[in-house]
Amino acid sequence: MTALRRLRLVESEEPAEQAAGPALRVAIATQDLKSLNAHFGSARRFALYDVTVRGWSFVEAVTFEEVSDEGGRHRTDGDDRITPKVEALRGCHLLFCLAIGGPSAAKVVTAKIHPIKIAQAQPIEAVLERTRAMLAGAPPPWLRKVLAASGVTAPEPSFADDED
Repeated sequence: MTALRRLRLVESEEPAEQAAGPALRVAIATQDLKSLNAHFGSARRFALYDVTVRGWSFVEAVTFEEVSDEGGRHRTDGDDRITPKVEALRGCHLLFCLAIGGPSAAKVVTAKIHPIKIAQAQPIEAVLERTRAMLAGAPPPWLRKVLAASGVTAPEPSFADDED
């Protein structure tokens, strides 16, 4: 059985949704809560943030005791390490990680979480800022689809600047 611990912030003067409209919940696979630096299966922690057009706020950190070794082989002893991670991330809209295997990706997508692989480790703040900027501008089609499916309203793209 996979052990799970959650660390949540209790105090909040103004929830992100009230402060800047609906929030997009983002999960980031991390080993140290500072950088996106883990594969989905081997991530000891996931940092969850609410991202709006104005910024982001930390929601919680989810920690797992048992993780894979990134060897690319699945365990056969019947201990499912993926389902508890997917269940812990329910309610998230996006999942950022360095890599995710096919069976794990299928479970994540079934939970209505859009997985995004990032090629290199980078600070969590850089991932959050790019997400915020996409929300504030004209979100790409894949993000508009995620937003529509989750009921979060995205800004309409403006084509006024394209006129000559």
